[in-house]
Amino acid sequence: MKNKLIWLVGFFLITITSSAQDTLLLKLPDAIEAAQKNNPEIRLASLEQEKASAKFSQTNALFLPQVNLSYTAMSTNNPLNAFGFKLQQQSVTAADFNPSLLNSPGANQNYMTKAEMNQPLVNLDMIYMRKAAGQQLEVYAYQTKRTKQYLAFEVQKAYAMLQLSYQAVAVLTEARQTVNSIYDATKNRFEKGFLQKSDVLAVQVQVSTVESQLAEANSNVRNASDYLSLLMGSKDKPLYKAEPVVAAAQEQEFEKQIPEDRADFKAMQSALMAQTTMIRSGKMFYLPKLNAFGNYMFNDKQAFGFGSNAYLVGAQFSWNVFSGTAQHYKIAEQKIEHSKTELQLDYQKQQSQLELSKALRQLRDAEFTLQQHEVSVSQAAEVLRIVRNRFELGLVSTNDVLQSQTTLSTQKLRQSETLFKRQTILAYLQFLTSTSEQ
Repeated sequence: MKNKLIWLVGFFLITITSSAQDTLLLKLPDAIEAAQKNNPEIRLASLEQEKASAKFSQTNALFLPQVNLSYTAMSTNNPLNAFGFKLQQQSVTAADFNPSLLNSPGANQNYMTKAEMNQPLVNLDMIYMRKAAGQQLEVYAYQTKRTKQYLAFEVQKAYAMLQLSYQAVAVLTEARQTVNSIYDATKNRFEKGFLQKSDVLAVQVQVSTVESQLAEANSNVRNASDYLSLLMGSKDKPLYKAEPVVAAAQEQEFEKQIPEDRADFKAMQSALMAQTTMIRSGKMFYLPKLNAFGNYMFNDKQAFGFGSNAYLVGAQFSWNVFSGTAQHYKIAEQKIEHSKTELQLDYQKQQSQLELSKALRQLRDAEFTLQQHEVSVSQAAEVLRIVRNRFELGLVSTNDVLQSQTTLSTQKLRQSETLFKRQTILAYLQFLTSTSEQ
């Protein structure tokens, strides 16, 4: 019996320790930092930025030479090619001019090793294309910045939901204690014959209702914890404990105008600059181009032979005077895309300004509602105290005290929901007014 008791105590302690280890206190700044380091969306945005950087590096070909090595084996009895093989191999003799041999040379082989190089010199269209690729880098850098800001907003919302869930658990736990005490008092008075069975059943219904609400609130704590784990890129899913909500009035003042240097606006402005540069690149396509080239060759009638060598160097000045209307309409398409982006930027600014004005009004409403809830909760608590005292004296019915308790719980839950709404609005205002430097 003693050993069994020791085992049960040990099991109980292990269970408590395990539960404590699974519940972690999470601070909002730590959650935001972890999300911005480990969230997959941030990684995806960074990969897009790296991809743009790789595309920009591809334009280095505008300045660097292109070198190609090749080895070619050929055999022919074509008179012209056969004589050309001998010229390339520098092996022509007087006997090779025999008409019968010229007309019927038989099979001739040539093995050629060749190194070619092309060096771009002046290609104005490619220069502007490279500049546009560099401007595109800024687009993805600003997009990554805005993604981080949005992720911080999502974490703040999830954290506020976790706080709301814990507040609901606290309110409903207190309500359960109150209802249980009412149930004990009702049952005691019923056993003494002062109340009817229906009064006891009514309290039991209330107890079951509060128990169900409390179970749902605990599930919401788990749901909010799991969502925070997802945002932070954590494969482990502990039960997080949030810091208590501070219900003090907000002191931060927000601008009434959307900042022009917000990261998403800057991204679209950089995109406009890149599109303008691409239009210039398209116009430069009509200008002449200058490129140098050269090659060095070894020719031999034996495989892997290097008996003859020769080189060829030169420069090419080319001018594509007319290539149909393809380039013309390509520039027209780029101009339309540029106008489309301008309209999108302007409309996005208008939408953001509308959202900012709406959020500021919602914040004022939430502040006023919080003040009202504070008074309502105080009044409802006082009503419950008075009704319970009267209930103990038999001056009010069971339904009266249950209704007073329900009213108090409802007011506290509404106060918590309004506080959650206020926290979410503050986070949204911060997101709307963030600049590219924040």
